[in-house]
Amino acid sequence: MDHRDADIAVLGGGLAGGLIALALAKLRPELSVVVIERGTALGGNHVWSFFATDLPRGGADLLEPLVAARWDSYDVRFPALTRTLSTPYHSITSARFDAGLRAALPDGAIVTGEVVAAAPDRITLAGGRALQVGGVIDARGAAGLPHLSGGWQKFAGQMLRTARPHGLVRPVVMDAAVPQTDGYRFVYCLPFAADRVFVEDTYYSDTAELDAPALRARIADYCRSAGWEVAEVLGEETGVLPVVAAGDYAAFRRAADRGVALAGVRAGLFQPLTSYSLPTALRFALDLAALPDLSGTGLLGASRAWAARHWRGGGFYRMLSAMLFGAAVPAERYRVLQRFYGLDQKLIERFYAGETTMTDKLRILSGKPPVPVGAAMAALVGRRALADLGGADFGSADLASGRPEPRA
Repeated sequence: MDHRDADIAVLGGGLAGGLIALALAKLRPELSVVVIERGTALGGNHVWSFFATDLPRGGADLLEPLVAARWDSYDVRFPALTRTLSTPYHSITSARFDAGLRAALPDGAIVTGEVVAAAPDRITLAGGRALQVGGVIDARGAAGLPHLSGGWQKFAGQMLRTARPHGLVRPVVMDAAVPQTDGYRFVYCLPFAADRVFVEDTYYSDTAELDAPALRARIADYCRSAGWEVAEVLGEETGVLPVVAAGDYAAFRRAADRGVALAGVRAGLFQPLTSYSLPTALRFALDLAALPDLSGTGLLGASRAWAARHWRGGGFYRMLSAMLFGAAVPAERYRVLQRFYGLDQKLIERFYAGETTMTDKLRILSGKPPVPVGAAMAALVGRRALADLGGADFGSADLASGRPEPRA
């Protein structure tokens, strides 16, 4: 046999790539895995969160070493609705992610470098170093998503140390009882300790431009209104994520496909309406680890089929995205989420887990609509001409993957 540097090479040590490496290390210990990451830290600088009900069988055990904080419930706030939901909520910090992954992988399994060429069985790094491997999966994120269109989630979040205890006992996953600026706006708060809280300002917007100084100022205003004196900003993250309302999947896949298996945002593996990717990344990682054929060609075929099924299963969520951006006046978009969060808790849990039933779909769409009926119908009929409804093409977008999740 030819010399192999590893059985599997995972390109990218972010959420999707890291979970794949972790699943392979735990479930397929007979295989040698190498993770190639261009940065110095795995996971970058992010917080990922999830509902306990989002996880597939085996998922909780895999994530356990990565979890930095757990809560038994969470709050949402809207102008006409305040509610506490009893779904457990967990968060993963990038520092915990990096430490957990390094502990699970053997020495030498993490390689720092820039990938300049990738084939199903060979990787070339900047500087000329080449690795011969049994299979490759590319999870490096995406600079753009050609042939997909919709709107945007823009966010800035800060990890803050408060001068005195902030008083939050559970996360506020969505506080939309704030001025509705630049589309649907809400604030997200995670109480990591009595004097440490993560606060993020998020928008569902028609444009991708991010005004970071303005968002920082609004975070400061929010803290003042809550009575929190900020003693120190411990960290910050910003980003822009796509909210997909329409697309030509076959054309997207042709443009993205380079003959190597894809994962994560690069493969379109995220929830179209919320940009929520953790449950999907986890399911994909577990399914991949169970494959009998982990060769380059085996990975490629399996990943193509998995991503195609994911796209087909996302039609309802893309429809909701089209209605949100095409039918609702920006300042009134909060009404859509306000109504949603008044529904049955189990329905909300299935929605985030990507397991919305037909009965759920009828319930979400029934009753008094939170947007004008005529505009909603126009949005549904006109998804193929989404640009007329304020949509944007993601082909050359500057996308940022990995962020506190979920959001809506």
